[in-house]
Amino acid sequence: MAKQKGVFKIEGTLDDVTFFKRRDVYLVRNKGGVSKQRIMNDPAFARTRENGTEFTNVAHSGKMIRNANSVLIRKAYDGTLSNRLMKVLSLVKNEDANSSRGNRTVFEGIGTNDGKNLLKGFDFNSRSQLTSVLQAPFVLDTATGKVTIEDLVPLDMLAYPQNSTHVSFRTGFLNLDFETGAFEITYSPVVTLELDMTVSSPEMLPTAVPGGSGTQFYFFLIEFMQEVNGVQYALNDGKFNVLSLLDVD
Repeated sequence: MAKQKGVFKIEGTLDDVTFFKRRDVYLVRNKGGVSKQRIMNDPAFARTRENGTEFTNVAHSGKMIRNANSVLIRKAYDGTLSNRLMKVLSLVKNEDANSSRGNRTVFEGIGTNDGKNLLKGFDFNSRSQLTSVLQAPFVLDTATGKVTIEDLVPLDMLAYPQNSTHVSFRTGFLNLDFETGAFEITYSPVVTLELDMTVSSPEMLPTAVPGGSGTQFYFFLIEFMQEVNGVQYALNDGKFNVLSLLDVD
């Protein structure tokens, strides 16, 4: 490995030579690595192929969740969502005790209690987590997907962003089959409250129980808004909004 000299420093690959930067030092080396053909056929890379197959399944499963629940995710997410979800789903995949190494899937792992528990409480926006924003007790009815917040006093029981005047709540009830990719999701009407000292017990009931024979997911969205001249506007960056996966059944 050699250092680059001269006025112009470059990064990238040219023919069989790779130019790169490491700790503010520009270096150059011959292009190396193992060919794809060898990885796919050499017995020495069996573990690599197994890991690759399982990684692909986990990535595909994460995409299923994101696509199925995109309506709510658009309201509350952060730039680390995909990686964080992949990390948890990889642990779910590890709960598959029915398949050989290299063939373990999220579909099998999520069928176990431990697999389900790994996903419970997952926050889609790591900057704004449910446990840090909502300090009121709530109840989830897994038969209907209804969430009830009991005796909520918004100003006392919510960690709300500056300049917000209102808060809205919404739930999503998803049935997702990780084996086939089929899904159905229903949502509750949006319930909006003013950020004041009024006591209420808002209920968010999805319009129907989603059909299908997959895994059931229960999502809870908290969104903050600002009212200007009688019109409520969503806060621009959404970094204070919460989207939590309450339960998996």
